[in-house]
Amino acid sequence: MEKQQTSLKPFFLLILSTNIPKGALLAGLAASLVTTLTGLAVPILTKNLVDGFSVEALSVPLVLAIAAAFVLQALISGISIYLLSYVGQKVVARLRERMWTKLIRLPVRYFDKHSSGETVSRIVNDTSIVKELITSHFPNFATGIISIIGAVTILLIMDWKMTLLMLISVPLTLAIMMPLGRKMAKIARGLQDETAVFTGHITQTLGEIRLMKASTAEKVEEDNGYNGIDKLFNFGLKEARIFALIGPIMQLMIMVVIVLIIAYGGMRVVNGTMSTGALIAFLLYLFQIIMPITSFAMFFTQLQKAKGATERIIEILDQRLEEDQQGIDMDISNLQLTIEQVSFAYSDEEPVIEGVSLEAQPGQMVAFVGPSGGGKTTMFGLIERFYEPTAGEIRIGNTPIQQLSLNSWRSQIGYVSQESAMMAGTIRENLYYGLENGDQIPDERLWEVAKMAYADQFIADFPKGLDTEVGERGVKLSGGQRQRIAIARAFLRDPKILMMDEATASLDSQSEGIVQEALARLMEGRTTFVIAHRLSTIVNADKIIFIEKGRVTGMGTHHELIQQHDLYREFAEQQLA
Repeated sequence: MEKQQTSLKPFFLLILSTNIPKGALLAGLAASLVTTLTGLAVPILTKNLVDGFSVEALSVPLVLAIAAAFVLQALISGISIYLLSYVGQKVVARLRERMWTKLIRLPVRYFDKHSSGETVSRIVNDTSIVKELITSHFPNFATGIISIIGAVTILLIMDWKMTLLMLISVPLTLAIMMPLGRKMAKIARGLQDETAVFTGHITQTLGEIRLMKASTAEKVEEDNGYNGIDKLFNFGLKEARIFALIGPIMQLMIMVVIVLIIAYGGMRVVNGTMSTGALIAFLLYLFQIIMPITSFAMFFTQLQKAKGATERIIEILDQRLEEDQQGIDMDISNLQLTIEQVSFAYSDEEPVIEGVSLEAQPGQMVAFVGPSGGGKTTMFGLIERFYEPTAGEIRIGNTPIQQLSLNSWRSQIGYVSQESAMMAGTIRENLYYGLENGDQIPDERLWEVAKMAYADQFIADFPKGLDTEVGERGVKLSGGQRQRIAIARAFLRDPKILMMDEATASLDSQSEGIVQEALARLMEGRTTFVIAHRLSTIVNADKIIFIEKGRVTGMGTHHELIQQHDLYREFAEQQLA
């Protein structure tokens, strides 16, 4: 188990799976190689300049060669950094595309278990850690490796004894840095998890800002926020402690090596076994080794962070997709919907639906009634295929709905909920939301469906009409206005099956009357499923299903259930008296 935790293989496999732009990568590395080789020429040229230095013998070509080497190194270095950064940005963009494509196709069950804020943190924060590694640290690491190999090779040729003296510090440094790197990996994983939790809490709190303020929960949320911030602060301090050890240790090792080289080299110069120019060249090469090594500590620290982030990214990418691309496309017009012995449980300990059977003929209105928590909304989720039954079958005609492609099935279902969900944007964008080439639908058609939903008047009253911004979740509109836009959206989709989840429950009497008229219009000629707490809205239903604790305990018309079902009769006496 420990081996799996310390393995970097998943990280590299994930990066390779993003189809790295190889041309840019090779060009960037080639430019790095040229930059490094150019830089490696500078100390040699400097040695020749120093050893042969005199005003009279000053070599103009040599000075020009040194200047050209500097300019060329700077120019090609810039190209190299840009190309390698491009590779990193491209890799992370593709990684985010894969995650986004995956997330919007995951089943509802996944989002029941994971908060939206935590998921957002994975796609934003965790990928940012990978991006930082690839775009900032990897280019420095790649060029540093080349620089170190070149410099060490030249130094061994120049003076192998002094080079070995310098290299003694390498195993000592690694022995100190490796445990610190492992410690940093553990801290990084904890920090990323805590960041995800904190992001999730903030997202939820701000998303329900009205509930928070109406409940005067500012102090509670303030304390919760402070608690999350404090945990992040503590993780930050743990990181700082590691960096506080890494930095000074690296500086100490560097200073010791420089002092030893200068002392030993100075003695060699005095003894005449080394020229002054050779010592200066040696020190310049030493700096070309030291500078990359100092950045390596940051690279390996970031690599450990990226490894932790990768584990969470892979966890999402390995989730099973909801969509079955092999499903058939089928017109469900004028077909009977059959639910046969369907059972469902969110987990083994939570049976929600048990052995439910019913039939809905084309054009019928079927209503689900019963106590709260009985399974009515879950039945809607099963029909829409947000969840798959654990037993039994749902068929359209003679075809199990699982055999249809999700796009074919859901595109023929209209859904009007109690919350009348809306996306931030304009009324126009909310009307054609989800429709292919929706932005090409003419205004005449949009006004037509708005009129059918009794929404045209209030939309026309807005200065910008269809281009009116509705705000996040449609907060700039009233409940009745949001419901009528939801109904207009359903008209535009022209669904074969209509599903309404207590669509008028939260409206005032005036809005309810208008919305009821719009809903009656929408239901004409369509198979309709309704969840209702108010029996007045479904007394004329063709079939009423009474559900208690996941079981159907009554089925029939309003008049039949009044006579046959005690609890339904009690509901009716309370509401319709």
